[in-house]
Amino acid sequence: MKSILLPVDQSEQMASALETAWRLASLFEGTVEGVALRPAFAEIVAPDPIVAVTIPPADWNETEFCRTVRQAFDTFAAEHPASQGGGARFRWRGGSAIEDSTLGTLGRVYDATLLSRPGSRGARMTALEAALFDSGRPVLMAPPKPPKSFGETVLIHWNASTETARAILLAMPILRKARRVSLIAIEGHLSPGPNIKDAVGHLQANGVTATEKTVSKQPPGEAILAEAAAIGADLLIKGAYTQSRLRQMIFGGATSHILGAAEIPVFFSH
Repeated sequence: MKSILLPVDQSEQMASALETAWRLASLFEGTVEGVALRPAFAEIVAPDPIVAVTIPPADWNETEFCRTVRQAFDTFAAEHPASQGGGARFRWRGGSAIEDSTLGTLGRVYDATLLSRPGSRGARMTALEAALFDSGRPVLMAPPKPPKSFGETVLIHWNASTETARAILLAMPILRKARRVSLIAIEGHLSPGPNIKDAVGHLQANGVTATEKTVSKQPPGEAILAEAAAIGADLLIKGAYTQSRLRQMIFGGATSHILGAAEIPVFFSH
């Protein structure tokens, strides 16, 4: 986790995203690289041929936008200087502001992309999904309020899925530094595959001591967040969209619930 990509915008939750990025990078003496993320503009669909054209408002000033978001980034960096003994470093990526579609491809050359929780005051869902599906790297979702700690008590949602296995692998550097690691499985919401005790054994083989808990069948997203609160977790690790996005949009699912309700950082991988 040496390189963290942080898209910077003017959302109300940017302060939490900066704090979360700093805490993650501090664990590994890594670098947070900021980049301006352009706001979403209205699209006009033109027929023959059908094409969507993004039209910024008449008063849009990209130079001023980039200057403003960089100033917020630089101010935070100045308040959190790296010490001679290590700590996080900050760097600004030059150039124009990027769009959601570019964010996914840019994330391929970073260890993780960090975004705030989607919503009216946070990141756009399109930005988070671009990073999650197109980068091939994990996404760390910052909570609405700046976290006071990070990665000390970690909860893993185990459902035996490929996505969860990948999330654990990518999060292994964090898990090795954690003071406490717990796994939770939800009866009735498991993919065919290794059970939770097998997952604990895998972690132990990699130098991570972990406990496990299986709870009775209930809405998985609610059960996961309730367990995170019960153990005082400051990080949740989860495979994202182990059901399809369409199914989760229609019927709901653990990922959808956590995207809308998590109050702690969440490490996602698809």
